[in-house]
Amino acid sequence: MAQTKEFQAESKRLLDMMINSIYTHKEIFLRELISNASDAIDKLYFRSLTDDSVGMNKGDFAIDIVADKDTGTLKICDNGIGMTTEELENNLGVIANSGSFKFKNENSKSDDVEIIGQFGVGFYSAFMVAKRVEVRSRAFGSDKAYAWISEGVDGYTVEECDKEKPGTEIILTMKEDTENEKYSEFLSDFRLAELVKKYSDYIRYPIRMDREKTRRKPDAKDDDYSDEAYETYIENETLNSMVPLWRRNKNELKAEDYNSFYKEKYYDYNDPLKYIHSKVEGTTTYDSLLFIPSQAPFNFYSKDYEKGLQLYSSGVLIMDKCADLLPDYFSFVKGLVDSADISLNISREVLQHDYQLKLIAKSIEKTIKGELSKMLKNHREDYEKFWKAFGIQIKFGVYDNYGRDKDAVEDLIMFVSSAEKKLVTLDEYVSRMKEDQKYIYYCAGETVEKIESLPATELLRDKGYEILYLTDNVDEFAVKVLMRHGGKEFRSVTEGDLGIDSEEQKEETKKLTEDNKGLLELMKEALGDKIKEAKISDRLKSHPVCLSSAGQITLEMEKVLNQNPQNERVKADKVLEINPNHRIFEIMKSLYDTDKEKFKDYTSILYDEALLIEGLPIDDPVGFANRICSIM
Repeated sequence: MAQTKEFQAESKRLLDMMINSIYTHKEIFLRELISNASDAIDKLYFRSLTDDSVGMNKGDFAIDIVADKDTGTLKICDNGIGMTTEELENNLGVIANSGSFKFKNENSKSDDVEIIGQFGVGFYSAFMVAKRVEVRSRAFGSDKAYAWISEGVDGYTVEECDKEKPGTEIILTMKEDTENEKYSEFLSDFRLAELVKKYSDYIRYPIRMDREKTRRKPDAKDDDYSDEAYETYIENETLNSMVPLWRRNKNELKAEDYNSFYKEKYYDYNDPLKYIHSKVEGTTTYDSLLFIPSQAPFNFYSKDYEKGLQLYSSGVLIMDKCADLLPDYFSFVKGLVDSADISLNISREVLQHDYQLKLIAKSIEKTIKGELSKMLKNHREDYEKFWKAFGIQIKFGVYDNYGRDKDAVEDLIMFVSSAEKKLVTLDEYVSRMKEDQKYIYYCAGETVEKIESLPATELLRDKGYEILYLTDNVDEFAVKVLMRHGGKEFRSVTEGDLGIDSEEQKEETKKLTEDNKGLLELMKEALGDKIKEAKISDRLKSHPVCLSSAGQITLEMEKVLNQNPQNERVKADKVLEINPNHRIFEIMKSLYDTDKEKFKDYTSILYDEALLIEGLPIDDPVGFANRICSIM
C-alpha cells in the first residue's frame, strides 16, 4: 500500500498560497500543464538529436487532451521524456523545484532548447480547479511506471502503476460546481479549444483533442433540414497552429498572410496600413510582428482604450496587453513580441521590470519610428493617412515627454501650412524659410479657415512668410515643449516680436507710442484688469485692432484649458493692439481730445470686437449690444 508523504516545502501554507493566490485566472492551469508537457517533449526531442535509440522524429510527438464529463475528469497526456519515481518526488513533491530550469541551464548553449516551465510551481495551478490530481509517468528507457497522487496540502503518494509507453499523463478530477465557480466548463471541448487557442496556439507540438461535430447524414434528402437529417460524430482535431507566423521566414510570406493574420487576431475589417516583421538578435533576442492600423479604433481617444503588445515567451502567451513595451505616443500599434529572454515573475502572468524588458521596449520604439520615417519619405500618401488617424497621439507624446525625450518623434510631426494648404513636416518648413527669417511662425485656432481670418496672420502672409496652422487642442502645448526645430525658435503670430520690422520701423513704432502715451494709458484704464496693456501694433495691416498675449499662456491656450469645467479658470495676459494706420485710430485720437467718456465706450467696443475675432467670450454681451446701438 502506498504511503502518504508530506510536501517537502517550507509549509503547507506555501502550497495553499500558490493554489489560491499566485494566479489571477483559474483558466491559466491549462496553459501551465500544456507548457510542462511541451517541456517534457522538448527534453526527449533534444535527446533524439544525439541518441538514435529514441527512435522518434519531431513529427511523432504530440500532446493529447481527453475530457470526460461522465467521470468529471480531464486528462493531459504527452509522449515526452517521462519521470522516474525519484523525479516525481523531486519535481512534484518539492514545491518550486523545476526540472525544466535545471535542464535549460545544463543545455544553455543549444539553440534548440526553449523551456517555459522554469519555476516549478505551474503544475500546482491544477489544484485551483481539481480536487484530486494524479500524475502517471514512465521515464524513457525505464520499464516501470509510477503514479503520483495528491488531493492538495495533505500530501501525496507515489506508487507503481501500469503505463505502456514513455511519457506523462495528468488526470484531474474536477471540483464540484458552486454558485460562483463553474469548474465543469473545463470539460467542454469548446472551452478547452478556446483556451488552447488563446494561450498555447504556438506550442510547437500538436495539441489534439476529440471534438463532437455535426454533419448531414449521407442518406438525408436534399429538402430535409430536420434534426433527424443530421448526425453527430467525433473527430480528433489539432487545436493549435504550432508554427507562429512571426517565426516563419519573411520570404515565405505575402502581404495577404500578414493582413489575414491581423484582421483575424485584432478583429479589424480593414487591412493594416503597415506591418513590421522583425527578428532581433544580440544583447536581447526576440521576434516581433507589429501592425499600424489604417484607422483609429472607436475608443482610441477614450480612457477605455488599453494599449500594449501581446507578450509571448517561447510561443506561450504571457500577457495579452503589455503596456511597458510601447511608449504612449505609439500606443496605436498592435502586435506581439515573442522572447525567451524576458524575466517572468513566479506566476508568469506579469513581468518583472528588468533590463531585458527595457531593451526590447527601446528597440521596438526605434523600429516603429524608423518604419514611420520610411513611410513619410517613400509613401507620403500612406503617411498622411496615418497622420490624420493618429497624429494627435504623436503630438500628445511630445507634450507628455517634456523633460525626458521630448524630441523623440519631432521629425514625424506635421501641420497644415499657409503656403501650400496641406500637411508639411517641420523639416520641410525650415527648408523653405526666407534667408532673413528668424522664427518658425505658427498660429493656433479651431480651423484653418478661422485662423486665416485672424488679423495677426494678414501681414505675415502678405510678406510671403509661411505660417503653420495649429488646429488641435494639444498643438500649441506640444510646440511650446519643443521650443525650437532646426535651430529655429517657434513664435506665435499673436505674441512677442515677430522679427520682421526694420530698425527704421521699430523707431517709428517707438515714436508713435511715445506720442500717444496718454491715449494708450486711458485705453488701459478703461479696460482695467481685462488687459495687461494697450500698445501701438506693428503686426496689423487692414484690421483696426487685435489681441495678443504677453505671458506663457496664449489666447488659444486659455480657450483650451477653460473648456474643462473642472479645471481652475486660467487667463492669458492680454494685450490690446491698435493699428496706427487705420482710420479708427484717427477717430480714437479725436475722441481722446474731445470726449473721453465716448473714448472709453469705443475702447470697450474695440476690445469686445477683438475677443469675438479670437473666438473668446465677451464679458458683458448686453453692454456690448447697448454700446453698438448708441453708435447706430
